[in-house]
Amino acid sequence: MYEWFISFRYLRARHKQKFISLISLISVAGITVGVMALIVVLAVYSGFTGGLRDQILGINSHIIVQRAGGIIPEYDLVRDRILTVDNVTGATPYLYAQTLLSGRRGGTGVVLRGIDPSTATGVIALPEQMVQGTVDDLTQEKDARLPNIILGIAMARDLSVDQGDKVRLISPSGPLTPMGVIPKIKTCIVSGIFESGMYEYDSTIAYMTISDVQNFLESGDVVHGIEVTVQEKELNRADQVGRHIVDLLGSPFVAKDWMSMNRNLFAAFKLEKIGMFICVALIILVAALNIISALIMVVMEKEQDIAILKSMGATSRSIMKIFFYQGLVIAFLGTFLGVSGGLGLCELLSRYQFIELPSNVYPMNTLPIKVLPMDVTIIAIAAIIITLSATIYPSWKASKVKPAEVLS
Repeated sequence: MYEWFISFRYLRARHKQKFISLISLISVAGITVGVMALIVVLAVYSGFTGGLRDQILGINSHIIVQRAGGIIPEYDLVRDRILTVDNVTGATPYLYAQTLLSGRRGGTGVVLRGIDPSTATGVIALPEQMVQGTVDDLTQEKDARLPNIILGIAMARDLSVDQGDKVRLISPSGPLTPMGVIPKIKTCIVSGIFESGMYEYDSTIAYMTISDVQNFLESGDVVHGIEVTVQEKELNRADQVGRHIVDLLGSPFVAKDWMSMNRNLFAAFKLEKIGMFICVALIILVAALNIISALIMVVMEKEQDIAILKSMGATSRSIMKIFFYQGLVIAFLGTFLGVSGGLGLCELLSRYQFIELPSNVYPMNTLPIKVLPMDVTIIAIAAIIITLSATIYPSWKASKVKPAEVLS
């Protein structure tokens, strides 16, 4: 393979035009920077998507089963039937209401969620998110007259309350009197505080037992839905499990999986990821244009050498290979350095997490990094294809050199 030998000689040789070598180095550096940037950017986007998914599944279950009309009576029987469906690992009823909560320092709107502590473990992530107290404390009677409540850490901070303090639930839908509607007020004891990592949840959600919420709302023994979890391997096929549940329960039940409930959000992330890939890939394209310039100038400088090689029997195909191999070396060298640098930088950012994010703006506290092998593979292949495409024209131009015209 004398083509490889000559290609390496041309790469190592000291050109008459010094800036030709400089352009080649700039081309390698451009590819390296472009590949590094792409790997880091896509790793951040993947980290945000994965982190957001984990945060969403930390608050919401994989599937939510509801009934037309908004309430489910005899929900224990419905839950038992759901547990018979294949790939279902847990199910727990829930009840929710929008109300007001007041503490030592003002009040705030709150989404009150009624849960069943005996079946919630393994279905919702609340037990793992507790920073003070436990979920089982909801059922402990500290005061027979006062129900227990669990608050988000941001809400507890805003209301200036702690575990053991008292807060007041205020419902605007109270009894109708001659003086108008009187708000219903219920004093509760803060039995615990949780932290999900998402400010929106930590500042707006409070948990009580289903029976306490039912008593507060005077709704009777009903719930608004059943939260369901599936096996980890079936997480991306939760919609299929949801259809099996609906087939079993029949009308008027419906099932909403976590993907359909957040489809717009994840679609936006995917679109932004593709757009960022295209934008940053322009760096590699600029480097590819430098390769075209460098190789064309090398061809112009080596015209006599090309003519002599052709006079000695070298074919146009062989001449084309010589310059194509030069571009191939630049492509693989730049891509290798870029992939190595990108993975190294991602490991650095992931291990030391020195870039902090405001928790009231982003759903996580530090810059999330998640390197996907498929993303790295696509980036490396795209960089090599773009770079090799840039070598086609200079290689073709070199193969068209006519020895008679050059050597005459």
